[in-house]
Amino acid sequence: MLTEALDYSLPESLIAQSPSPQRDESRLMVVDRDSDSIQLDSYKNIAQYLKRGDTMVLNDTRVIRARLHGHKSSGGRVELFLLQEIESACWIALVRPSAKVKPGTTVHFSGGLDARVDGWVEGGKRKVYFNDPDVIERLEGAGQIPLPPYIKREKEDRQDAERYQTVYARIPGAVAAPTAGLHFTDRVFHRLDQLGVGRVSLTLHVGYGTFKPITATSLEEHRVDAEEYDFPEIACETLNKTRESGGRIVAVGTTCARVLETQFTGGSFRSGSGTTSLYIKPPYQFQGVDILQTNFHLPRSSLLALVCAFGGYELIMEAYRRAVDEKFRFYSYGDVMLIR
Repeated sequence: MLTEALDYSLPESLIAQSPSPQRDESRLMVVDRDSDSIQLDSYKNIAQYLKRGDTMVLNDTRVIRARLHGHKSSGGRVELFLLQEIESACWIALVRPSAKVKPGTTVHFSGGLDARVDGWVEGGKRKVYFNDPDVIERLEGAGQIPLPPYIKREKEDRQDAERYQTVYARIPGAVAAPTAGLHFTDRVFHRLDQLGVGRVSLTLHVGYGTFKPITATSLEEHRVDAEEYDFPEIACETLNKTRESGGRIVAVGTTCARVLETQFTGGSFRSGSGTTSLYIKPPYQFQGVDILQTNFHLPRSSLLALVCAFGGYELIMEAYRRAVDEKFRFYSYGDVMLIR
């Protein structure tokens, strides 16, 4: 499949720069694969599109304050974007301006946090060594929430610290939010509980690679970056029982979908942890996911490729055209789609 097939026209005005005033007031597009129909609603009504015995799968990762602004001893400003902790106090990071930060340079941040920038690694990234092993804890005072590059801010907005997290975010480690889950509220959970829709959690720490566009001519030439996940036994058992009783598995986001497909083998789910670089694109056949909840994604992205594989290319691209016509809000802080 050619990558250009994942192009679509999007006015810049439809790229959401801030969240909706209320999480569950986001607009909802329901895409029905059996009838090829598209229905518009509000997310607060999501329960009416599910049924008793279904189980939703949530990604409980928490976005860390991965963006750090500091200075060298000489006074030159330096920005670090932390990507992955590879050992105690040692992280892989993007450094700006990288060319002006020589290996061995120490960068100072607020609160007495220092980092020594080492040499280059694959992809122009750098190794950095901190003076404190409790880096994630220290980031709460020294770092900023790393918003996607298409969200423009002249200065930090305090609401991002809350709204760029799901209400159930628990385990720190992501550098981008699992945005399909940003629409949940206690009100929504209460309605789902009343209906008898269950929920379980897994963890996938969303990496910076989620924003990596597909630059190759064909989808087959692209590779996705590996991301760390944990799929606990209790979630696995619940999902297997859901399937056995005729219920449906609802993946909240492409992150959950990738873990579920990674851990589904021999007709059932298997618990486990590790990293996954599973790249889902048409004509992939899903085994562990029956319904997908997802935001509207960038053109030429692996996320859109996954959605097209799940919903069918023609139907999904028609849904995106309809979303543009109806002035849905796109990307991380945007509206949401349910494909069933």
